[in-house]
Amino acid sequence: MLIDEEVISMIEECIDMAPLHNPPNLAGIRAINELLPEVPQVAVFDTAFHQTMPDFAYMYAIPYSLYKKYGIRRYGFHGTSHRYVSKRACDFLGLDYSKTKLITAHIGNGGSVCAVENGKSVDTSMGFTPIEGLMMGTRSGDVDLGVVTYLMEKEMIGSAAISTLFNKHSGVIGVSGISSDMREIDKAISEGNERAALALKMYEYRIKKYIGSYMAALNGADVIVFTGGVGENQTGTRQRVCESLAFMGVKIDNELNASSRGKEVLLSLPNSAVKIVVIPTDEEFMIASDTLEIINGK
Repeated sequence: MLIDEEVISMIEECIDMAPLHNPPNLAGIRAINELLPEVPQVAVFDTAFHQTMPDFAYMYAIPYSLYKKYGIRRYGFHGTSHRYVSKRACDFLGLDYSKTKLITAHIGNGGSVCAVENGKSVDTSMGFTPIEGLMMGTRSGDVDLGVVTYLMEKEMIGSAAISTLFNKHSGVIGVSGISSDMREIDKAISEGNERAALALKMYEYRIKKYIGSYMAALNGADVIVFTGGVGENQTGTRQRVCESLAFMGVKIDNELNASSRGKEVLLSLPNSAVKIVVIPTDEEFMIASDTLEIINGK
């Protein structure tokens, strides 16, 4: 969207939903407005791609009145990345984006999986906030809400502290006690660290579960796309996730996979029922192209 005072006000209204991101973004917008008032600015929202999700996918099973009152629903994130890699994967493979079903796995320190059908997001693992879904570097991902209230009572902490616990001290670093960086986790595993090994197994298990569930949601998929820091570079994770999906006809070329980091590559064997590709994400390109399109359309 072209940024004006109305858009700024709308972003301000959403600060309590994105307290880490919106205030610094608003500070940047205001600084440019002051320094370069004649230069147009564009906001590219990471949730936009997921606005095509059907209501039964984005709704939570809470009283409907709370959805109407507060807008509590699943919004999804990493949309700019999922949009880029899903489209780019089809271009790379020579497939028609409007007739292809893809599962895109943006996995890194933050992570989400998205089901894309005919160019549209139909489900994604992140929800009302980026904490839902996969186990991440410092975020817990899916957790029983009973655990949240239990810990608040036992530790006698409020909403701010519990949010910090699940957003910054959980996930890979919380389980391993070492780091949120998978390179350091791999090193610890090679030295026999059992908690590091457990963290990696949990991390990969969540990815497998979400890919499998989106296979069901899409009634089968044509392509699985790996992207993000781990998706583009962690060859062992890609291999183990894909091998665990062999029952669905997913077949990965392990030799090619082991030598492929940070580049576009087709990793599936010719007889695989689903194509497996690595597509390095380029959110900056999407932001730039969206900005150019909107500025030219003024």
